[in-house]
Amino acid sequence: MKQLMLGNKAVARGFYEAGCCIVSSYPGTPSTEITEEAVKYDEIYCEWAPNEKVALEAAHGASLGGRRAACCMKHVGLNVAADPLFSISYIGTDTGLVLLVADDPGMHSSQNEQDSRHYAIAAKVPMLEPADSQEACDFTKQAFALSEQFHTPVIVRMVMRICHSQSVVDTCERVVPPQREYVKDQSRVMLPAQARKAHIRVEQRTKDLIDFAETSPLNRVDEGRDHSMGFITSSTCYQYVKELFGDTYPVLKIGMCNPLPVKKFQDFAASVHRVIVVEELDPILENHCRMLGIPVEGKSLFPMVGEFSQSLIASCLGMDAKTTQAIADPIPPRPPVMCAGCPHRGLFYTLKKNNCMVYGDIGCYTLGSFAPLNAMDLNVCMGASLSGMHGFNKARGPEYEHKTVGVIGDSTFVHSGMTGLADIVYNNSASTVIILDNSITGMTGHQQNPTTGYNIKGDPAAKIDLEALCRAMGVRRVRVVDPYDLKATDEAVKEELAADEPSVIISRRPCALLKNVRHQSPVQVDTDKCVGCKACMQIGCPAIAVRDKKARVDTTLCVGCDVCRQMCRFGALVRPDGRNA
Repeated sequence: MKQLMLGNKAVARGFYEAGCCIVSSYPGTPSTEITEEAVKYDEIYCEWAPNEKVALEAAHGASLGGRRAACCMKHVGLNVAADPLFSISYIGTDTGLVLLVADDPGMHSSQNEQDSRHYAIAAKVPMLEPADSQEACDFTKQAFALSEQFHTPVIVRMVMRICHSQSVVDTCERVVPPQREYVKDQSRVMLPAQARKAHIRVEQRTKDLIDFAETSPLNRVDEGRDHSMGFITSSTCYQYVKELFGDTYPVLKIGMCNPLPVKKFQDFAASVHRVIVVEELDPILENHCRMLGIPVEGKSLFPMVGEFSQSLIASCLGMDAKTTQAIADPIPPRPPVMCAGCPHRGLFYTLKKNNCMVYGDIGCYTLGSFAPLNAMDLNVCMGASLSGMHGFNKARGPEYEHKTVGVIGDSTFVHSGMTGLADIVYNNSASTVIILDNSITGMTGHQQNPTTGYNIKGDPAAKIDLEALCRAMGVRRVRVVDPYDLKATDEAVKEELAADEPSVIISRRPCALLKNVRHQSPVQVDTDKCVGCKACMQIGCPAIAVRDKKARVDTTLCVGCDVCRQMCRFGALVRPDGRNA
């Protein structure tokens, strides 16, 4: 049956059709929807893991248990999962193990633009690259087969445009291989003596995979009429090249980007007069060609950064970019902003007012760095706010301990923040940690986590008690505040910054967009009292504007959080009943 599917949904369909039984993931755009779609199949057990390392380890354990298993993450999540990946490559697999990683060229929702193909090369594991939704489904199934044929984990690399674009998928029935028996095998214990032997097996496996890549339909040549020029490309760039040139020029489409074939590249290059490599981000295919002595043009024509498009490729090749389709009118900028009623807003306003150095982390609260709050100094990666703040305070001394905070979300704290807190407590820096508990994993679209009390299906689950956890880790000063209460939040920040020992503030208020959150009536403006001072604009709430020198509240956005009302010295912002206190 043919269905129109997002690339991410197609991967989930591939899991289903391949007989995958276990999926463990950590949400991260643009990969999140894969697991959200997979959980709709009752035949697949799905879970949100605390982080990507745990997800891969759980999936590997399931594979060891004889069932096909997978884990999903975004590209920076692969950094977290790299530790087990390299060892699992040596250990090998008997039952299919697939790691789905989604890269983000253009950094639409990421802090960097790394190219995950490097990980496949470094870990010496095969990697497949789909170029549309049909291939996303097919390559996922092929990945399980390859995993079992060559006894290796297999990475499927998606990119944002494949994840979030739609094309037709011809679906098939689910086929579940019999569960493999578990057989004890001491060679899987990666002591040095065993690891040395495993490395030899891995190198032989790579040679075998290269032979496979030479004839595999995963790598194919699209014939062209004009051999004056030929393209080597993959993933989204394949689509752009085909949309620009159709079947005019030959195209070597790479679907298995590691390990790469040799003869197939050489034969293709010999068939055309000029070879052009089109690939986003790093010159992986280009460098392979140069290593083989093939003269190619690649990054001498195309940029190393950002997403490609038909018009960009045309422009780089000296063609008239007007031959490509594009929106004629300029698109107005739409900077990201915290939602109206976001519980993080009051907290960041308080930190700015107290002139705090704020070591940030990854999540919705990263938006606190934008004007007018400008209340975040930097962020690095998941969990770095706490360990980074600790190091900063050790370097700067007691003066900065009393004006520096580390902010981290509830999901991020469980992901990789606990070890940072352990470092703070164990090494005794008077650092102030603020856990922004909005009762959900917010930025990736409202996924459950171990602190919410619900599992991936929304069923009740064990809930981590953040207060008890922090105390158990040795923090004596733990307090909870409601960030909608500016006075209480300000008192908490001042008191904990003044403390000469580690402390934790839990800023607790559910995300304003959660379906079960009930809001108050929108705030109204008493125009007779409003003097146009713009104090209410200091929190950057999208529901508030100033027109004709008077504040205006968009009642379709306002959730009645009352943060702005607490800031107005003139009582111009009132409740619907006229109260301003």
